[in-house]
Amino acid sequence: MGYIAEGFVTALRLLIRADPETYSAVFTTLRVSSLSIMAALAVGIPLGFLLGYYEFRGKRQIRAVVDTLLALPTVVVGLFVYALISKRGPLGNLGLLFTIPGIGLAQTILILPIVIALTATAISNLDVRFRRTVLTLGAGRRRTALTALYESRYGVIAAAVAAYGRAIGEVGISMMIGGNIKWHTRTITTAIALETGKGQFAMGIALGIVLLILAFVINWILQIMKRRV
Repeated sequence: MGYIAEGFVTALRLLIRADPETYSAVFTTLRVSSLSIMAALAVGIPLGFLLGYYEFRGKRQIRAVVDTLLALPTVVVGLFVYALISKRGPLGNLGLLFTIPGIGLAQTILILPIVIALTATAISNLDVRFRRTVLTLGAGRRRTALTALYESRYGVIAAAVAAYGRAIGEVGISMMIGGNIKWHTRTITTAIALETGKGQFAMGIALGIVLLILAFVINWILQIMKRRV
């Protein structure tokens, strides 16, 4: 158990001394996860709203597909995106392989179903009398839809928290698409996998503690935002 205590001490030392390699992985993790969550929210919130607010043919089937994609394996997403952006793939000329935007693209695909599904659930869980009440007060269809989205804001924030949590702790995609390149695409999770594979358990635990602290701070900020909106 000594290496666990050593891991805590090492984590504090890395953070206090501003270890360049550690902070490089931290900033890369933040850049990738922020890029993917912004893209997922920009696409997923409108799609989730449409899925939860309107009634149309095939809605149940689409919802079933979205719910199934919640359990999408990361390695499958990584393999699919790798095939698309590799030199032999249709998007190979974009040069996304082994880059932060490439990882962000793959993570966006991974977390997009989370945003869509949870947003749709939040919208559909509104009181059935809500739309009639707002229309009775003189609001138009557009204003009614925007009001419904506002009333579901806590569910949307929960979707963002869940999606960001999965993005920040993801390792398979980061390893396959990013290549775990030091100072470039190495994230905290891929660094943990590397150090553990080398037998450096103390360093792996230290990086794990850093990741937990990072996740806690981000969720704390989102909770503050939730109370203020």
